[in-house]
Amino acid sequence: MLKIKVETIIKPTEDPVKVRKAVENVFTGEILVTNIGDGYKKVEGFSTSLESLSVLYNLIRIEQIIPAARSYLLKGIRGNTIRFMIHKQAAYMRKISFVDSDRESPLGAIKFTIESQDPMRIIDWLTPTKYKHGK
Repeated sequence: MLKIKVETIIKPTEDPVKVRKAVENVFTGEILVTNIGDGYKKVEGFSTSLESLSVLYNLIRIEQIIPAARSYLLKGIRGNTIRFMIHKQAAYMRKISFVDSDRESPLGAIKFTIESQDPMRIIDWLTPTKYKHGK
């Protein structure tokens, strides 16, 4: 069992195309945009495949942030769920910047929720403890 959900709010001052692109820059599953009222929209991504995290996997390696990413993922484990957030504007620029709260990303964060029977297997795949650059 694997369920991946990605979500972020589009504020009335934001360009919905750019926010959707920010999500697409870090996630390749099914993406939906819905109106939630008062000019706000919500971008949600869904997947049951680890492959949908392949862009995130690659960006973590390109930026050489495996230890930091692993730390964020580990502190986000609760039972069979991993939760973490990344900076929305950084994602738009194809960069990964983990944040601890929505307040660290002025326009809100992109929130990931990954449910798995073995969350450590997901973390070990995304951020292995032994990794040599380029391999």
